Amino acid sequence: MTARLTRWLPPIVAFLAVVALVLAAGTPVVELARYCAYAVWAVLLPGTLVYRALRATPRTLVEDVAMGAAVGLTLELVAWAAFSALELRFLLPGWPLVVVAFFLTKRLRRHWRPAYPDRPSVAWSWSLAAIVVFWTLYLYVVFLARNPVVPTSEQTMQYLDLSYQLSLAGEAKNHLPLHVPQVAGEPLNYHWFAYAHMAMASLVGGADLAAVSLRFAIPALCALTIVLTAVVGARVSRKPWVGVVAAALFFTVGEFNFTDPVTMPFGTQATFVIWHGMSMIYSWALLVALIGVLVPIITGEWRSWRGYLLAALLIAASSGAKASSLPVVLAALLLVAVAQLVRTKRIPWPVVLLGLLAAAGQFFATAVLYRFQTYATDVNVFGSLAVFAGPPAGEQRGWWEQAAVAIGVFVAFLLNMQLRLAGIIPLLWRQRLRLEPAQWLLLGGALGGVAAYLLVRQLSDGQQYFARAGFAFGVLLSAWGFVDVFDRARLSARARWYLGAFAAFLAVATVLAQLADAGRQTGSSPFAPVTPILKWSFFLLLCGVAGALVWYAARGSRPELRGKGGLVVLTAILVVGAPGLVMDMVKSARSPNGGAYYNTAMPRSRVLAARWVRDHSSPGDVLATNVHCLPVKYVGQCDPRTFWLSAYAERRVLVEGWTFAPRIAGDALKPFWDQELLERNDRAFTEPTPDDLAALKADGVRWLVADSRSGQVSPELAEYADLWHTEGQVSVYELR
Repeated sequence: MTARLTRWLPPIVAFLAVVALVLAAGTPVVELARYCAYAVWAVLLPGTLVYRALRATPRTLVEDVAMGAAVGLTLELVAWAAFSALELRFLLPGWPLVVVAFFLTKRLRRHWRPAYPDRPSVAWSWSLAAIVVFWTLYLYVVFLARNPVVPTSEQTMQYLDLSYQLSLAGEAKNHLPLHVPQVAGEPLNYHWFAYAHMAMASLVGGADLAAVSLRFAIPALCALTIVLTAVVGARVSRKPWVGVVAAALFFTVGEFNFTDPVTMPFGTQATFVIWHGMSMIYSWALLVALIGVLVPIITGEWRSWRGYLLAALLIAASSGAKASSLPVVLAALLLVAVAQLVRTKRIPWPVVLLGLLAAAGQFFATAVLYRFQTYATDVNVFGSLAVFAGPPAGEQRGWWEQAAVAIGVFVAFLLNMQLRLAGIIPLLWRQRLRLEPAQWLLLGGALGGVAAYLLVRQLSDGQQYFARAGFAFGVLLSAWGFVDVFDRARLSARARWYLGAFAAFLAVATVLAQLADAGRQTGSSPFAPVTPILKWSFFLLLCGVAGALVWYAARGSRPELRGKGGLVVLTAILVVGAPGLVMDMVKSARSPNGGAYYNTAMPRSRVLAARWVRDHSSPGDVLATNVHCLPVKYVGQCDPRTFWLSAYAERRVLVEGWTFAPRIAGDALKPFWDQELLERNDRAFTEPTPDDLAALKADGVRWLVADSRSGQVSPELAEYADLWHTEGQVSVYELR
């Protein structure tokens, strides 16, 4: 009994810690219970059963549950699409019964209680639990504690994109196919599967959609991805600690960044994009699980059709999870195919078949989900770095000076975005590029992400997400290299403690150094954002050289140091990114409510009015509003990035904000394309007439939501529509 409790204690402690942090952020207990019930009933249970039926051989319970959760995310998409297409969403709480009934048959009943040949060590489990808890603490500081489910005052601020994400989840909850909820009837050409996942949490578990978006989905997906990284790393390398090290590199050590205190010169922090755009973490969960399926197929461990079916499921889910996922998978498969062809002189048919599946998934995404919308993607070699290499306005540089700056920018990029992948180098060096198929796959994904970042440009620096997709491959291979170096060093128990103490000391020292240096001005030239990275890199290099000289001198009197220097150097390189998360927390703590990034007003009255509409309207109802622009104006222009009504009402709006509509292609200040419709919409509030209101009703509008802060609302509106609800300066009317 004591041994069993010891094995279960790490996950129990991690779960309770996560729950405590979520509750500390003001989360209603009943909503948390509903979400947990949904996760177990509709994700873990069906997904784990199906994974057990398709996988090759059982290994550990934690692997079955983690991989099963990823499979559950794919199965719920199928259930959502099927029940939504049939307009039977009210039956979705019972969809897992289909899977349960299937596995009650005599042939499949054994998958309820399989026997496992392996168990993770207690140290492995506690290390993984510590990563989950630390990461959730980070989320609490920068995200959970700063974004109430319902705004607490008229001055509440919220990060710009959070309400947009919530609006997409509301759209997926009520409609198929999906449209842009801010412009009723406008098709949504976007990767939206993550928001269908959020919708399922509300449809199946009954959880409030705003709570799912602002409390549950992101911490849950992060915890899942951490565990998946650990189990997949252990499986593909056959070394358990590779997984834990990879999880630490992914979710504890951020990018190497000594900016002011954390800015985003190359599209970083990767940590930041997890909560401001939850499609990133959703896609990572599926991508890491897909790696765990691709490797045994490529290596021949899975020769059955079941492996390909599992890969097809995860590829299909990845196709609409993030546009950057499958291109990186294709690059990884291409490299492993070439490597196997060169080595064996035979066509690697399993890799070819997997490539065809990934290509089919990419074509589906391009043709069906995105409708060939490119969002201004074009080939622009090193365009992502060129913005930092140009001379200041009105100045010129000589060719040699320009070359030095360009090299400096490239070095800063590698240090900033790729330093935690340094473990790949000793692995390649030791094996003289004679890599295993699994290693070629991971290397291909890591290189493919970087290559896409450097070769193409997208709107709003969207090319950065290719590099982030590559992280999922790169951290696994880097951890593999680190553990290989660690094993060859053959450290004693005492030496391991010394190495751990050194890593902890270095992490604390770099955090303190960055805290002391934060806030110093670096200039206004394009090159200025990268100078802190180069400056601190040079300083740390000098420290490293000094330490190496001391180490070399000490080897004469301390022979046990021989053969260990490379491990110490690699440990230091991988740890110096540790300030990333801490400094992001510091930046958030120093910022006003809403967090450290681009925030907009989210008044409580607007949200309460929108939720009243949600509770008193039908999913098919269309709303109209007079709120289109953010309060901040650009030379008299409208900034139409407003999403609060469609988000919290979970309804389509005739015209709300239109920045993210596909035909705008990201031009934030571009005027609305149908000015006649917009003028008729606005006249309904300022100068209502029976004809204009009848035209709105013909457009499907049933409810009018007016906010007097966005312009005068005519008292004559009450003559043509029924006033049902008032919340502060927001009034809700129903058309007669």
